[in-house]
Amino acid sequence: MKLYWGPHTCALGIQILLEEVGRPYEAEQIDVAGGATHTPAFLRINSKGKVPTLIRDDGSVLTEFGAIATWLARTNTQKALIPDDPDSEARMIEVLEYVEGTVHGQGFSRIFAPARYAPPGQANDENATAHAAIKKQGKEIVEQGFALLDEPLGQRPFAAGARFSIADAALFYVERWASTLHIKLPSNIAAHYERVRRRPSVTKVLKMWNES
Repeated sequence: MKLYWGPHTCALGIQILLEEVGRPYEAEQIDVAGGATHTPAFLRINSKGKVPTLIRDDGSVLTEFGAIATWLARTNTQKALIPDDPDSEARMIEVLEYVEGTVHGQGFSRIFAPARYAPPGQANDENATAHAAIKKQGKEIVEQGFALLDEPLGQRPFAAGARFSIADAALFYVERWASTLHIKLPSNIAAHYERVRRRPSVTKVLKMWNES
């Protein structure tokens, strides 16, 4: 398998899951911020122009965090990265989709790419004001999201219960972004972040990404 990833992207969670399952893979870093995902060469691999992108052993390409994470879990069932019982699995999906769709998709996307949400045709000073307001809105969405996720983590160590799951890999990467941006994490979220950060798979990937 081959994973395409870029620094400061959600591909961090997928590489953690690849380490969790323990299957051999190649990781290729690309300059996402510099536009590498929009080059003709990369678009021939993934026409969506984004990471994570996983090329499987049969040469087929898989995209989207949730799809890749689920496939890795379902093809490596001995690692129990998806809970067996329906209620815990539902809780896992609940966290995974909320992280992907709201905390990341609505919150951090506004912080990292405010221009996507700004009205077109504004002067530079108007753009700066609009971007600041959009980033502020994004931070509020992120903080509200963590607040909503915090209470359940006071009752269980991981997103779906007693075991690490694919939802924890997703939650970790947004926790990581928050830590990098000095966004204060609620107490249970902060404890989850430290708990996951100590996993061997995570320490290995952070070292590979030149992070600590």
